[in-house]
Amino acid sequence: MISLTEENYLKALFNLANHAGEVNVNELSKQLDIKMPTVTSMMKKLAGKKLVYYESYKPLRLTEKGKREASLVIRKHRLTEMFLAEKMGFGWEEVHDIAEQVEHVQSAAFFDKINELLGFPKLDPHGAPIPDKNGKLAWVAYDKLSDCHVGETVRVSAVVHTSSEFLKFLNNREIKLGTRIKIKSIESFDSSMVISYDNRPAETLSHAVCERLLVEKKV
Repeated sequence: MISLTEENYLKALFNLANHAGEVNVNELSKQLDIKMPTVTSMMKKLAGKKLVYYESYKPLRLTEKGKREASLVIRKHRLTEMFLAEKMGFGWEEVHDIAEQVEHVQSAAFFDKINELLGFPKLDPHGAPIPDKNGKLAWVAYDKLSDCHVGETVRVSAVVHTSSEFLKFLNNREIKLGTRIKIKSIESFDSSMVISYDNRPAETLSHAVCERLLVEKKV
């Protein structure tokens, strides 16, 4: 049995992993707001359970078993978010904190039923892929809005760094998944974008916002 705390570590490792699948111990410590010695102690414990590759002064890596366990926690989290949004009417800015609690329920049957009731969704309310019951995650290759060019029309397909503050920011501007955005101009000084969408007046988005919006160019 993997504890709630261990699940949180595994999920954080999974989400922080770079293209090489590695995570710096200091980075993990900052993400979880936990002191380095405590993180190191937990890594040794998870290594003993064959969930993490751990060596002193080297980056951390999840084992295949660790990746699967982390993916299953993420599956429970994202299914819960989708259920809260689709069946209970919560806004996409409200679902994360509740899902953080529900994701630690150990009953696989409970989440299988949620999956069935939702019609087996592939994505959560923020456009992130939902792992299958075996922990397999089908990544979707999107572009950042910040990497797009003047004159292009794109569709918002996902958001990253989904803090409630950022999602409320999008709500106030009526930007959501599926919104079609036309890029009118890009400021050379700070890379902010002037965009138009849904017959609204032109809107200026900062570079930081554009980096958090993932889009598809085929609309």
